[in-house]
Amino acid sequence: MSTLRVPVSPDDHILGPADAPVTLVEYGDYECPYCGMAQPIVRQLLQGFGRDLRLVFRHFPLTEVHPNAATAAETAEFAGDHGRFWEMHDALYANQARLGYHLYYALAGRLGLSPDGLRECLSHGLHAAKIRSDFLGGVRSGVNGTPSFFVNGVRHDRSYAYDELAQSIELARRAAVLTSRRFPIGDDPAHP
Repeated sequence: MSTLRVPVSPDDHILGPADAPVTLVEYGDYECPYCGMAQPIVRQLLQGFGRDLRLVFRHFPLTEVHPNAATAAETAEFAGDHGRFWEMHDALYANQARLGYHLYYALAGRLGLSPDGLRECLSHGLHAAKIRSDFLGGVRSGVNGTPSFFVNGVRHDRSYAYDELAQSIELARRAAVLTSRRFPIGDDPAHP
């Protein structure tokens, strides 16, 4: 069983409440068709579990087979610099078949971001180190393809079908509730 080697931090892209009992970490690639198919499922899970689930997205561009994955990830990071990560994230997946510079600049303009600023960012690889860090953290955690999911730090080794991910999330939610009942905050002997 693989576990998440890089803990969730403020440097991550997080959607959902900080106090959610379940954290779903996704390692994804904007050009991966399977990641594209997983996105509506992830959104459905977020809606269904509400305040009990938060999502963390980390980049895992498989550039040998997806030549646009790294530039798409940099485009999302550029949008994140301006508080628009999740809007760009969704737009990139919604336009997955059209990834490339023309699309990136058009999406930046639609989100009220500077296409020239994005062009500058991409030409200098301003976010390459962050994307590489996400990728290496994924490798250390046992990620070998996309999408890869971790539920409360444990790799979800089943499919990303709604029922299977929902079952893993529900089991983690129940375990978190039981733990919080057994050890109220500040009383957990493992965390004095």
